[in-house]
Formats: sequence, structure tokens, C-alpha cells
Amino acid sequence: MLPSMEFVKPLGKGSYGSVDLVRYTNPDDGSNPYYQAVKTSYPQDFEPLLKEFQILSKLRDCPRIVQTCGKSLLRGVNDYGIRVYRMSMEYAAGGSLTTFMETRSLSDSIIRDFTYMILEGLVSIHSHGYVHCDLKPENILVFPRTCGCNVSYELKISDFGMSTKVGQDSEFWEYDSPYLGTSRYMSPESVQNGIAEEALDLWSLGCIVLEMYTGEPPWPSLEDSKKLLPLLLNGNAPEIPESLPWDARQFLQTCFASDPLERGSASELLKHKFLHNVSDQKKVRVTGAGDKRESVVVLKSKKVLKVKIIPPKPPQFKNRPLRLKIIPPKPPGFSLVPVQ
Repeated sequence: MLPSMEFVKPLGKGSYGSVDLVRYTNPDDGSNPYYQAVKTSYPQDFEPLLKEFQILSKLRDCPRIVQTCGKSLLRGVNDYGIRVYRMSMEYAAGGSLTTFMETRSLSDSIIRDFTYMILEGLVSIHSHGYVHCDLKPENILVFPRTCGCNVSYELKISDFGMSTKVGQDSEFWEYDSPYLGTSRYMSPESVQNGIAEEALDLWSLGCIVLEMYTGEPPWPSLEDSKKLLPLLLNGNAPEIPESLPWDARQFLQTCFASDPLERGSASELLKHKFLHNVSDQKKVRVTGAGDKRESVVVLKSKKVLKVKIIPPKPPQFKNRPLRLKIIPPKPPGFSLVPVQ
């Protein structure tokens, strides 16, 4: 018998449907309830939802990509008797990166770690021949992990409704609104020709990193996307504050290079000096599908140095006083929480 499904609360809206938190319960005994995020679309949006599901199926088990549950879309009816299609995904209890930033300011080290995680996801996406095309904080999900006193945060990229094959014209580009995705995060070349290239996602990544530092979305003084268009057509980039660390400014300058080729690739940006301070345990080589190794950001509690009593040497040294040896805490990788 199929588990019963109970609506818990709305989580937001995707490109082509609403997303809700749903609790599933075994109807036999009601034990072991589990939660999933379910995107629901009406028949007119079936094709985009199916396309997103197919892309996520190709990215299954890839690092930093939200995972779908089940092998197909589900068809049913809503409370009003209207046919709907549903896609079940893993639930991110931490919400989106947008909501995460609304409740706290991010430290420099956390920003670097989060940037590394997003790049891991982009390596997986680009290696499968896709451009996300709508990379922004709302589409990056936060998964909290706890282990004892440690709290860790894992990021995954979601909402592939606007994703396009590399080198193809985007179906969302229009003459009056030439944006492949959300205007504030679009690159100059994308609004000029509407072609999806990997460099677009790297520009969007730069916008996200800038937002993590400043707490404001890119182009904060512009409220109308129509005013943004001439700036992008002229090759302008968001302003980078001088107060940012020098290597962070260099990283952003690379992401905002007017020539897309100068941005390099996601794999190359993983080696940028801006990310050299990320713990070696977090530097996971990403090869695409099948590579399940991932990294997390861990907020550790303070550890007290341990004191170990070393017994005296053999009898001839019996008058020597006992020595104390200071044993430092375990290395950072010790507290990394295993990814489930």
C-alpha cells in the first residue's frame, strides 16, 4: 500500500510550479514519517516539469545537486479536482540561501566554503552539457547537518526549469525581455544573443558571492530591469567594494570579465587563490555522475587541549620529573559530518 501524503506548508514557487513540504506516513502503522519537497504543476506546464525531471535524473548522485525521489513524475488531482503533475525532491530544512542570509551575516570563511560548494555543483552541471541559466540564492538550497555539538551546512543547486543545453538558444530569451533567467544575475553576452554558455553561470556565481559579502543583491540601486539592460549591453558589471578581501575582489573580477573566455571554467575557478584557504578535506575532485563524495561547512565548538602524562624513562632516570605533552585537537577534517 502506498504511503499517505499530508500537506505541511508551502515552501515557495519554482519556474513552473509551486513547491510544498509534504509528510509521508506508512498507512499500516503510521511509523517512521518522512518529508519531501514536492513541486506541483498544472497540465500546461507539464513539459517544462518533465524537462526538469529528466535533467535532474541525469544529474542523480552528482555533488551539490538537489536529488529527486522516485523514477518518474506522479500524476494526480488537487483538492479542486484539477489534474496536476508532481515531482518529489529531498527537503532542505535550512531553506534557500536567500532565507539563510536573511537571518545571519556570513563570515569570510563561510562565504569561501559556500562558493566552493556551488562551484562543485556547476562542474557537475557543465560536465553533463547543461547551463543552469538561473543561478541565484533562491535556487540554492541549504541542508543543515548536526553531529553532537557540531552544526554543518551543505549547499545544493535546485530549480532547473530554465536550464538549457550548452550552445543552444534559450527559449526564454525574447526581444523585449532578453534574459535567459533572472535579470539581476544575467551576463552581458547572454542578453545580447540569448545563447546559453557555461560562462553565464560563472557571472551569476559572481553575483551570488557579491551578495553574500554585501547582504544586497547585485545592482541594488536598480529597481527596474529595463534600466539594467543598457548597462549589460555596454558590458558593465556590478560594483565590487574595496572593503572586500583582495583575493575575493580578484575572484569577482574573473567572474565579471567582459570576455566570457576570460572567466575560465568552473573547474578552473575551483583552483583560484580565493579558495585556497578552504580546508583540504573540502577540496573534493568532481568528476560528474557517480561521484558521491561531497564536502560540508562545519561550525565547530571550541576544543580544550588535552594533557597526557608520560611515564618516566627506565629506572636509571627515575629522578627526572614527569613531563607533560600537549596534544593538539584533531585536524579540521575530523569534525566533518558524513553526507547521508
